[in-house]
Amino acid sequence: MTYSEAIKHMQNLRMFGTKLGLENPRRLASLVESPHKQLRFIHVAGTNGKGSVCAMLESVYREAGYRTGLFTSPHLISFRERIQVNRNLIPETTVARLSSELVELMATFPKGQKPTFFEMAVVMALCHFSEQKCDVVLWETGMGGRLDATNIVTPIASVITNIGLDHTRWLGDSHTEIAQEKSGIIKHGIPAFTATQQHEALSTIRSVAKTKKAELIEIDKSNIDFKLSLLGQHQQTNARLVYNVVNRLKSILPVSTEHIKSGLKTVSWAGRLQLVNIGLQKFLLDGAHNAEGALTLQRSLKDHFNKKSLVFILGMVNEKDGSGFCQKIAPIADRIILSPVKSDRSANPSTFEPVCQTANPKAKTLVVASLKQALEQCEKEHFVIITGSFYLVGEALEQLGIAPQAIKSERLLNDWGAPSGVNENNFHT
Repeated sequence: MTYSEAIKHMQNLRMFGTKLGLENPRRLASLVESPHKQLRFIHVAGTNGKGSVCAMLESVYREAGYRTGLFTSPHLISFRERIQVNRNLIPETTVARLSSELVELMATFPKGQKPTFFEMAVVMALCHFSEQKCDVVLWETGMGGRLDATNIVTPIASVITNIGLDHTRWLGDSHTEIAQEKSGIIKHGIPAFTATQQHEALSTIRSVAKTKKAELIEIDKSNIDFKLSLLGQHQQTNARLVYNVVNRLKSILPVSTEHIKSGLKTVSWAGRLQLVNIGLQKFLLDGAHNAEGALTLQRSLKDHFNKKSLVFILGMVNEKDGSGFCQKIAPIADRIILSPVKSDRSANPSTFEPVCQTANPKAKTLVVASLKQALEQCEKEHFVIITGSFYLVGEALEQLGIAPQAIKSERLLNDWGAPSGVNENNFHT
C-alpha cells in the first residue's frame, strides 16, 4: 500500500461516521499487541486549549531530553500532523505500512462494526509511538473523553483544560453534561488537573475525581506569568496548567525549571493566533470556532492589536454555533467577509450576514463564494484575521503559500461525517 492509497482508504472510512465507544479501538489495539501498555501518556481533554497544552507539554519534555509522542486533531494540511515524534511528522512510508497492517486486521471485524477513521488513526499512533520508543506521549482527545477512542489508555496524568458549550449534539447541552463526558478520562488513583473555572463544570469534575480517588489539582488565575512564544493571555492559563502537571510528575519524568521555561518560550503551534507576514500584509490565523473561543480572540486582539483596523475573514462548519460566534466577533470588526469552508460540513456564509449586520450595522459585511475571493477582497488591507474554523485556517495556510497544497483526500479526512453507532437520545448515561 502506498501513502496515497492509505489516505484514500482512510477517506473511505468516513462512511462509518463517528462512533463514541471504546470496544473497537480496544479490539484493534489488542490485535497489534496493545502497544499502549508500554507507553506513558498525559491525556488531555477540554473544550478549548487541548492542542496548545499538548504542544507546551511536548516542548517542555523534548527540551528536557525526552523522546516525545504527540497526537492531536484535526490536522491543518496533512494527516501526518496528527502523529509526531519529537515534532517530526510520521513518515509517509510508516503511514502506508501501518495502514496496510491495520486494514488487514480491520477486515476481521463483523459487518456493521468496522472501525472508523479516527479509531484507525488512534491505533496507528499507538503503534508508531511504541516503535519509536517514546518516553512520554501527549495524547489529545478527539471529542468528549469518556467514550472517545483515545480513552483506551491509562495515563500518568489526566488534564482537562476548560469546559464550554461545544459539540453539544453529542456531549450534552449543559456545562454539567459536557464536564461529565470530559471527566471520563480521569482514572482511578491517577492525578488529574484542570483549569476549569465554570462553577457547574468544576463541581462535576471534583465529584468524578473524588469518586475515582484521583488527586485533583485546580489551576487558579494566579499572577504568575511565563515568557511564551504563543500569543494571547489565555495561553498563560494553559502554561500554568502545564507547569503544575510537569512539577507533579517530576518523580516519574524529572524536569528542571530551566527546561520548563525554555520549553514554554520556544513552543510553536500553528493556527492558534498565528501571525504571518506576506509582503506588506499581516495575517492572524486562529481556529477559534465557538463562543468561548470568540471571546478569547477578542481579548487577544485588544491586548496585541488594539490600534489596528480589524478585518475578518470568517467561515464555519455546520455543527458549530456560527450565529453565536458572529455575535461576539462582529461588534469589534471594521469589515467582515463571510466565506464558505472547503468541507462537506461547511455552513452557508449567507446565514451569518444578517447576524453580523444586526450585531454591528457599521461594519461592512460581504459574502463571497470562496476563501480565494475573500483574500482578493483584502489585497489592500494591512491586517486581516482569518478565523471560525481550523479547516479555514488550513486552507488559508495553503492559499497564502505558507504550507504546501494538500491532497484533496487529506483535507477531506477532517470531514468525519454524521455520527453512527450512537443513539443520541440516550447517549448521556
